Amino acid sequence: MIMALNHLNLLRPLLSQSLVRHASSPLKVTSWVGCRSPVCPGTSPHPAPACIRLYATKKAKAKAKGQSAKVNINSALVEDIISLDEVKQEMTAVVDALKDEFTRNLSIRTSTGALDHIVVTTQDGKFPLNQLGQISMKSPQLIMVNMSSFPEATAAATRALRESSMNLNPEADGTIIKVPVPKVTREHRENLAKLAKQFSNKAKDSLRRVRSNAVSQVKKAKEGHSEDTIRLVEKQIQQMADNIAADIDKQLAAKSKELLG
Repeated sequence: MIMALNHLNLLRPLLSQSLVRHASSPLKVTSWVGCRSPVCPGTSPHPAPACIRLYATKKAKAKAKGQSAKVNINSALVEDIISLDEVKQEMTAVVDALKDEFTRNLSIRTSTGALDHIVVTTQDGKFPLNQLGQISMKSPQLIMVNMSSFPEATAAATRALRESSMNLNPEADGTIIKVPVPKVTREHRENLAKLAKQFSNKAKDSLRRVRSNAVSQVKKAKEGHSEDTIRLVEKQIQQMADNIAADIDKQLAAKSKELLG
């Protein structure tokens, strides 16, 4: 026991010097690029390469998803499953209908042409206003609609003008409908922008129906075709729908910029 204590006393100065050197020496910092790695149990506080686990960020995942391989199927090879050309035409028709809605119903400046396609509901059916009355510009502040050819539709035409999205306040004087051209206000612009959003949402609903019907048709043709072929056709349809949806967003952005200034 006495001998052990003597050895300890001899080692004490050496231990003290070692502790002083460690306490006074600067810390060595190791930089790890990529992530902050956990320390493996029972190892030094500096992370070892074997313990590093890299996690993909949301941005990286989204980028990788966007770079997924594009599908380009020859429509002639899958005609017995579905006509991709017809599906494309139906989807393109959705965008064309949206553009037509924007042109007819979302004009900032009221003109005679803007009133042409306002739909008038009569006892005999629905008709564009320009088929029932003669539209003319009386002055920069007033549009006139002469309903003498179909006087019985004057009230219906007046109602259709008032209920349109163009902020109109028509007044009927016999078979003549007077339509004052409204001033362009900020509130009117914002209301038109909201309508543009509603039209684009309806267009996307129509697009989803076209896509859903096409996918259902493909699924019915599973017999006699490999799963890989069916999967590729479905992917092609989804890709087509994504492209059209992007076009709808593009049309909405352009129209909103035009309306809001």
